[in-house]
Amino acid sequence: MLRSVRTDRRDPAARSAAPLGRRLPLVAAAVVAAGLTAACGPSSAPAGSSAPAAEQSVSALPSTSESASPSPEASGSASASPSASASASAGAPAPSSAPPRTGAGSGSGSGSTSAKPARTSAAPAPARVPGPGYDSSADGRQLVDAALRAAKADGRMVLLDFGANWCGNCKAADKVFAQQQTSAILGASYHLVKIDIGGSSSANSALLRQYSPSGGTYKMPVLVVVSPSGTVRVDTHVTGNPALTSDGINSFLRKWAP
Repeated sequence: MLRSVRTDRRDPAARSAAPLGRRLPLVAAAVVAAGLTAACGPSSAPAGSSAPAAEQSVSALPSTSESASPSPEASGSASASPSASASASAGAPAPSSAPPRTGAGSGSGSGSTSAKPARTSAAPAPARVPGPGYDSSADGRQLVDAALRAAKADGRMVLLDFGANWCGNCKAADKVFAQQQTSAILGASYHLVKIDIGGSSSANSALLRQYSPSGGTYKMPVLVVVSPSGTVRVDTHVTGNPALTSDGINSFLRKWAP
């Protein structure tokens, strides 16, 4: 008996074409995804996340060969270096671009800042101390006037020494004046003027009476201390001479020094 042929039986070609038609879109999608992956490289960051701004700015620093490497290890080391530098910069203070300040006693500086030289107030040079004896040819008035001008300029006193070359006491005083300590006191505090009154100079005798007006008999040497303004501070013709020794004359000079 012949069986009836089912009219709804499907053609085998049509049956095999249907699953193929369903698989084609999936294959095409896989091919497209594989092409994108090969072009962009694998991503170490999860989907939907964005890299921090600090890492984006640092990622521009490596060379092209490092940034194009698809290795996950390279991506990890690159992302770790910005965080390490960020932590290091957070723990250490930012370097200052301002030049270092210079102190008053250091005397050192950098850049355009130059150290100013320290001010020094140098003591004036010692005044000249004349040698022993008296110059009978010298004009006593001119010597005194020159000493007063110098005293006004440096504030020293003027010491007038009236004497004679034949006077024994005057020679004793000259020996003390020549000693180192006494000479240092004279040079620091006085302008010494030696005036001869042992000769026939009427001008020098008049000068003695001007600064020692008490008159009478003068016992040499006569020592008169005069201020820069010309005022007599002490006259040994009135007070008497100090002991003509180192201690006596040094004490006298220190007492009337400015």
